[in-house]
Amino acid sequence: YRGYPIEQLAEQSSFLEVAYLLIYGALPTGPDFKVFEGEVMKHTFVHVDAEGLFKSFRYDAHPMAILCSAFSALGSFYEEANPSLRGQNLFTKTDAESLANMDKQIYRLIGKATTFAAMAYRVRQGRPFVTPPTGLSYTSGFLYQMDYLGQDGYKPSPTLAKALDVLFILHADHELNASCTTVLQTGSSLVDPYSCIAAGVASLYGPLHGGANEAVIRMLLAIGSPDNVPGYLAAVKRREKVLSGFGHRSFVIRKLADEVFKE
Repeated sequence: YRGYPIEQLAEQSSFLEVAYLLIYGALPTGPDFKVFEGEVMKHTFVHVDAEGLFKSFRYDAHPMAILCSAFSALGSFYEEANPSLRGQNLFTKTDAESLANMDKQIYRLIGKATTFAAMAYRVRQGRPFVTPPTGLSYTSGFLYQMDYLGQDGYKPSPTLAKALDVLFILHADHELNASCTTVLQTGSSLVDPYSCIAAGVASLYGPLHGGANEAVIRMLLAIGSPDNVPGYLAAVKRREKVLSGFGHRSFVIRKLADEVFKE
């Protein structure tokens, strides 16, 4: 990522630091990161009207369908981010006002992404939505919003939060894959950034892209136990079944995996 080995970033940086690196081209200084993190976390909160949108989905709606609709709808909340309403040079003027407006949409998109994902999860669980917490990290806050059930003093596992943070880092940049290309092509029409991300989510939804991760989970559930692995592999060799999750660039952080399974 921007010249840094991904293993080094996974071990020594947080996801938000890596996000800053990918967006602005350099790792943040202490003061710069404090501002960036503060703005992102401030924008984890969503408009109360967004809850109505999420509640309109069936309990068994696919989370990616919910997310695609949510990001698309988010564009209607922020007129100042819409070139169709504020002029096609809104984000291309490169003056201080234009850059500040662009930064604000970056904060909103990164901040609200985990809130939306947690809300989509809780729709499927039939649980009420959770207000984003304060004082927790980006991934800890995400886990909190998914799992909080009213316990006093509840805090997510630091081990799981770190593992999720590394997982986010490993997925932060996969070059010009399908969803990235979709976002760029959609943005070339100068549409608002929320519509661009909604298009990217739609592309990521497909089973040949981000949906491949879901296929791996379904495969593991179908296998059931280690005793069934030889039989499953034999079926793969007979071309009766598909082996998902292999053949793509992969990263294994063994130490973190061991810590998660121990816990």
